Amino acid sequence: VLGLLVWCLIAATTYHLHAAYGWVMFVSLFFWILTILFLVTYLLQLHQKFYMVPWPLVLMISNAVATVLYLTAFVTSAAAVQPTSWRQWDYNRRAAASFFAGVTMIIYGVSTFFSFRAWKGLGSNAATSQVTDHV
Repeated sequence: VLGLLVWCLIAATTYHLHAAYGWVMFVSLFFWILTILFLVTYLLQLHQKFYMVPWPLVLMISNAVATVLYLTAFVTSAAAVQPTSWRQWDYNRRAAASFFAGVTMIIYGVSTFFSFRAWKGLGSNAATSQVTDHV
């Protein structure tokens, strides 16, 4: 939802006049589509049909790349916001898009952490923690 807000807010401005917003638009739209594809994959349980793919590793790498690229998009978007713009509504939308790009970057970073824990098998439940404690 946050990535959707970023690219919708940028698309509602005259982003084609500024090259920096083209990069923000690309990052936000690409990772929004990729996240939707992963969501559909897990909802339809396709990840169980393609068991040879290491899904926790794929998700961790995807989230890490999204975090880094959203960091660049956030910095680019925040640096390109000009408060003296003659179109006040563009300023408000671009500032909001910068804010949501920062929040989205943080969310992808947290998701990277949890994906790393899932990949390493550090996330345990009560049954496995009781078995390993007594052995």
